[in-house]
Amino acid sequence: MNELEIPRMADVPLDLDAVDRRLADMRQHSIDVVNWPAFDYRPCVTFAIGYGGGDLCVRFAVEEDAVLAEKTETNASVCQDSCVEMFIAPSPDAYFNFEFNCIGTALVGHGPERQGREPLAPAIIERIRRRSSLGSTPFPERKEHTTWYLTAAIPLELLGLSESSLPGHTCRANWYKCGDRLSEPHYLSWNPITTPRPDFHCPECFGCVRFL
Repeated sequence: MNELEIPRMADVPLDLDAVDRRLADMRQHSIDVVNWPAFDYRPCVTFAIGYGGGDLCVRFAVEEDAVLAEKTETNASVCQDSCVEMFIAPSPDAYFNFEFNCIGTALVGHGPERQGREPLAPAIIERIRRRSSLGSTPFPERKEHTTWYLTAAIPLELLGLSESSLPGHTCRANWYKCGDRLSEPHYLSWNPITTPRPDFHCPECFGCVRFL
């Protein structure tokens, strides 16, 4: 099982561009596990993560041979586009799924398992600041090698956490890259998944996370 430490970022700027630059200089973690041989395409994907200024900040870096961004409505099925995801369980009884397509459209849900999950209200999701290097305008699949970056700042209070209590806190999480409707569908993870078919909603396969 993978383990990861999330550092505290001192003096985090409010400007998301500056947060993006800070995360780009931090340790990068690979999302490179091919869990299902039928979907063996492996784009190059990494993420960096830290917390500070009241936010949990994550930056994804992606290189892939095609890119797609059709979903623009909050809580749409962004996993069908070029998509990066973070699933995190701040407490043992439920987890959040944060899913972002490559233009920053978000789907966020919360619950104990796949069935009965509750989507967060769009007004709450709007509090998650997002920045994509591809902008925010939708486009059909581009079959060309593309490098893109997405940074998100998630309010800690949305997760039921406070910055002062985080040092030493442990929880479980996993990070993903997918693209259901790309010409080469793929389903990569940071921590391995043991289900017989593609499924990211398996908290039993999350890795261990500790806040520094």
